[in-house]
Amino acid sequence: MIGRFLDTFCIGLRILLGVMMGALAIPVAMQVISRYTGLIPTYLWTEELATFLFVWIVMIGSIVAVWDGTHFDVRITRDATGPLTRLIQDGVVHVAIMIFGALFLFYGIEYTTFGSNQRSVMMRANLAITHISVPIAGGFWLLFSGYRLFEAVVQFLNREITQS
Repeated sequence: MIGRFLDTFCIGLRILLGVMMGALAIPVAMQVISRYTGLIPTYLWTEELATFLFVWIVMIGSIVAVWDGTHFDVRITRDATGPLTRLIQDGVVHVAIMIFGALFLFYGIEYTTFGSNQRSVMMRANLAITHISVPIAGGFWLLFSGYRLFEAVVQFLNREITQS
């Protein structure tokens, strides 16, 4: 039931990513048109808006990648063939992601506090808008990797029980 909820949540994140990519196209198109054609004046706020959207797209994309298991991991040993060695290999990856998630969550709170005391140059937006994406992403990395690790352990234990 929790897995279904988290999967539905990630579907919502994918939809949000699509909307944000579409929204990102608007200020970027405005920048390109103003720079190369002169049809519209150069608006400096478009660069800041594009940066804000891009930061959020990257962080939300990383959350979805952790859920899907499409994040980047390096295998320093050959792929495991047995169920226990596969669990250990996957467990090391999930634990590493959980450690980084905890670090991003813990230090991201201070980073967000730092950003909340600043404003962007053109839009005068509080920079906590983008800085808060760091602890949010870290929290979801921690949650999703923890759930995936739990799933892997349960699957391993069920396999062992059925084989006994």
